[in-house]
Amino acid sequence: MGDEISFDGRSLVGVANDEDGEVGADTVFHFEQAGERIYANYSGGDIIDGHLVGTFDGEQWDIRYTQINTDNETATGHSVGDVELLNDGRIRVEDKWEWESKSGTGESIHEEIDQ
Repeated sequence: MGDEISFDGRSLVGVANDEDGEVGADTVFHFEQAGERIYANYSGGDIIDGHLVGTFDGEQWDIRYTQINTDNETATGHSVGDVELLNDGRIRVEDKWEWESKSGTGESIHEEIDQ
């Protein structure tokens, strides 16, 4: 890998998601990174408040998330995503996720935005 990727201080949004997912274009993730550990707070769209923790090995993340939506339903899940650095220097994640607190699986794409 040519450039080392860090999530620290970056913000991403959901640009594509399967129908069982709740994250969308209005959901903004604000990331911090310490070594291989990543953390994010997120909200927007159908999500009132969400938090994720996980690891990132430079190419793939492995995260768990918990959130509350606009219907006051809580949910938890797990995902593994392939992370790449785009030509313009932004991060893109192609993610395979699964709910742990309810049924449903899917794929989503997240891309970095300017904040």
